[in-house]
Amino acid sequence: MASTEQAFEFLLPVMAREQLDMVALVGGANFQRLFRWDFHQNERPLVVMLTREGKAAAVVPHLEMPSFEPLGFTGDVFLWRDEEGFEGAFQAAGAKLKGVKRIGVEGQRMRVFEHLAMLRAFPGAAIVDAHAAISAIRLHKSADEIEQMRAAIRISEIALANTIDAVKIGMTETQIEGILVEKLFAAGAQSLAFPPIVAAGGNSAQSHAKARPDYKVQAGDALLFDFGGAVGGYNADITRTFFLGHVSDADRAFYDAVNAANAVGRAMAKPGMTASALDDAVLGSLEASPYAHLMRHKTGHGLGLEVHEDPYIMRGNGTVLAEGMVFTIEPGLYEKDRIGVRIEDDVVVTKTGTEVLTSFPRELTVIG
Repeated sequence: MASTEQAFEFLLPVMAREQLDMVALVGGANFQRLFRWDFHQNERPLVVMLTREGKAAAVVPHLEMPSFEPLGFTGDVFLWRDEEGFEGAFQAAGAKLKGVKRIGVEGQRMRVFEHLAMLRAFPGAAIVDAHAAISAIRLHKSADEIEQMRAAIRISEIALANTIDAVKIGMTETQIEGILVEKLFAAGAQSLAFPPIVAAGGNSAQSHAKARPDYKVQAGDALLFDFGGAVGGYNADITRTFFLGHVSDADRAFYDAVNAANAVGRAMAKPGMTASALDDAVLGSLEASPYAHLMRHKTGHGLGLEVHEDPYIMRGNGTVLAEGMVFTIEPGLYEKDRIGVRIEDDVVVTKTGTEVLTSFPRELTVIG
């Protein structure tokens, strides 16, 4: 199926449901899912417009045309060069797609200067945030997409095993991070899902810590890895927490509480339950522990072309889990300036239950 035909197949129902005359897409995960190509957003706007009447147009920088041509886009293409600016291309697209009054855009992706250019090209039109409705095209992963994620997860777990084998007390967090990145690419990662988190001791209590070049890991430290490789644009997202040299009884109990909550999530997740109910079960496990006051975040998030996407596994989210949804289960506890423990797995919903895609051991492990 040509990419433009596929885009209409996915987006025409969205436009009908949301009462949109047109959808305007910019570079990102939705664009990549529809057109099989990821355009990096920079100072040059590239916008594809698809109308409810079946018309298509694209504003494309001349620089990007060699990459755009292979997409098989069958609509009108309005090119622009740096020296002339993009305004004329937007105006030409607006003249071609007449009668558009309500435009759906990706509110988390479209930038202000693109938004303003659209308003000038379609005077009188309302631009509405349809990010959730558009992104829903990626909510249920196909078998091929899941296989790409399996590959990314397998590579990531190999890299983690090889990294912890190399960790020694006295290394800095940034040295360990460098080893992890090297091992990811050596194992076959095509890119990083996100800049990895490697955090020891008190730094592990920072949910999104950055590796420190001046901290040498010590015996008794917790050492948290939150990372993933990507294959074909599809991401892994894994967290494991280890201890260096030895572990105290207090830290073992702390770890066990998180591990128990993770096990509840993996056991209970199933089609037909809501994201809210799953989060309630996992957080309920932590709330029943002595560490309820050290909770900081929800159970998890969707995973695919983006590291964070729908469905979000959190209280109040009535999304019903269904076949093909992929998300994380990642409970955590954090005691400021002392210790953080998070255990994160990636799961896919099947017809009858869930399959845990990650397999790296979860039992408390002392390394170094």
